Amino acid sequence: VFAVNGFLRVATGLDIGLSTKCVVIPKEMGMCHKIGYSEMRLPNLMGHTSMAEVIQKSTTWQHLVHTDCHPHVRTFLCSLFAPVCLDTFIHPCRSMCVAVRDSCAPVLLCHGHPWPASLDCDRFPGDEDMCLAPLAKDYKYLHKVLPKPTCQTCPAVEEFFTHKRVLEVFCDSNFAVKVKLSKKRTASEDQEYNIECQVEFISQGSLLPYETQSMIQQWLLINEKCIERMTPTHRPMVYLLVGNIEEGTIVVNQVYRWQRKDSQLTLATQKWRYHKCL
Repeated sequence: VFAVNGFLRVATGLDIGLSTKCVVIPKEMGMCHKIGYSEMRLPNLMGHTSMAEVIQKSTTWQHLVHTDCHPHVRTFLCSLFAPVCLDTFIHPCRSMCVAVRDSCAPVLLCHGHPWPASLDCDRFPGDEDMCLAPLAKDYKYLHKVLPKPTCQTCPAVEEFFTHKRVLEVFCDSNFAVKVKLSKKRTASEDQEYNIECQVEFISQGSLLPYETQSMIQQWLLINEKCIERMTPTHRPMVYLLVGNIEEGTIVVNQVYRWQRKDSQLTLATQKWRYHKCL
């Protein structure tokens, strides 16, 4: 079954030569599963001719997809790395490329990578051609627009503090999220992390606990250098991330190390329920 959720613009397509074949999207390409189809064209639109090359090149993008930097980032990348098996190749429209690039390029830059030349938006067709177009402009009004995490300098990890000082910081903040971080051992050289989040408090009326949890997970994925600093070993580490929502952006201002023997953070989170800020 093929469905790309109203992205298609119908006009003329690009004919496929006899040299391409249909293959099942491999399990290693997790980012292109559950996207509405299960078979892809090989060679793909990136010019990759073998499945080994497709897997190797696409896995470097899975991290960007996890940051959720744009609603269409998966659709855009999968249309190139795993194009749907139809009679014609269907490119992403230039407008989709521009929308994804404008949202996701800052995240790539945060990781030290510029937007690649291979994804230059000028190489894609205009919206008047048959291509994958972004959803209608009213898409964002149908969905709740949540604050976005951005690339920022990692706050220093605080290890020595009193519960009174923590309560003062809480008074100036919108949220506090307890985070358990650990490194995953992977076959490749890449570092992967396990992130567990639990909300301690939110004073921002419009935010729900699970939304704040997922936003903090995104913040950590975008600010991967911060995770690196907080996970020096493979042993799980626990932190409290405290911050504010400023002009639609989620900003982490304080990072506390939550150690078992340290009851100051536990005390602060317990007292917060009854605490009156000055």
